[in-house]
Amino acid sequence: MNETSSAGPWPPAWPRALDAELGPPPAGDYRATPEDFLVEECLDFVPEGQGEHLWLWIEKRGLTTLDVVRHLARACDVASRAVGYAGMKDRIAVTRQWLSVHLPGREGPHDLAERLAASGIQVLEQVRHPRKLKRGVHRANRFSLVITGAAVQASDFEERWNRLCLHGVPNAFGPQRFGPQGRNLSRACGVLSRGWRKRDDREGMLLSTARSYLFNELLAMRMADGNWSRLLPGDVVTLDGTASQFSIIDVDAELAERAARLDLHPSGILWGVGESLAADVAAGYEQTLRDRHPGLCEGLERAGVKVARRPLRMRLSDARLVRGEDHLRLDFHLPRGSFATAVLRELIDHPTLGFSLSNERP
Repeated sequence: MNETSSAGPWPPAWPRALDAELGPPPAGDYRATPEDFLVEECLDFVPEGQGEHLWLWIEKRGLTTLDVVRHLARACDVASRAVGYAGMKDRIAVTRQWLSVHLPGREGPHDLAERLAASGIQVLEQVRHPRKLKRGVHRANRFSLVITGAAVQASDFEERWNRLCLHGVPNAFGPQRFGPQGRNLSRACGVLSRGWRKRDDREGMLLSTARSYLFNELLAMRMADGNWSRLLPGDVVTLDGTASQFSIIDVDAELAERAARLDLHPSGILWGVGESLAADVAAGYEQTLRDRHPGLCEGLERAGVKVARRPLRMRLSDARLVRGEDHLRLDFHLPRGSFATAVLRELIDHPTLGFSLSNERP
């Protein structure tokens, strides 16, 4: 087992939402091939057709988003910082997303599509836009996932799925955020204990990993106490599908009803410098988090990362289950930044999804 210093042993025993009533999920397989894990980015706008930036709608297989950035920068003879993208997409998957490249006063290479195709990147559309594509500007991601194995025949699979659709899913960061055996988290602990420097973490991945771990820890505390999906006094509340947030003092009947129908979600802190806005009972969870992980919290503050918040719960939108002869296909939309693996973790038992010790590969 990999030790993660100030974060504790890996893997952590983070709970699942459905275990208390339905027990652990059945064994299942997913992502047997990239085509079994389809992801498509959803924007709220379309490129304008003119401007200094060339936007490309691409489909990739077996590559990370940063791999595509490097290939595109090389093909256009620009620095990687001239390439923009909205979100990081899975490597073992078929994913479609937008990227932009700054090409003021010039066209892209005439054979750009052919060059990228040689690296496993298919260009589906090219269009101009005045601005660079920024992180987090997409609205959602659409997923289409195939599940096989014992879970396909489990009598309670539809019940599990329907409960997630009705009540929402814990909005945990997925295992891929922390690396195999939590190695990204181990690196983050080391860097933060020495004092974070940009040259040690060019993309900010280690800062993000540490904040993700702390968020999951807070979410796990509230799941253990049975209040991860309902509002508490002093919560900072997120309006579903938006970045709109507001603080509450007490939980009245109207707020409780809106939370029950997934219009409002309690949020958790993404640790950093600044006021969290949580109070009362909700603030108590944040104080407990700091007491448990002072090294990570103080390291993030010294690094100067600004405090932010993330909903503790996510809604499955446009959700559909299609049963095949030996497989299930799940179609759904998730808000940007949410992980499909967090959904799968509630539905199937698979070594790559579990954080508990019983799910660790030998």
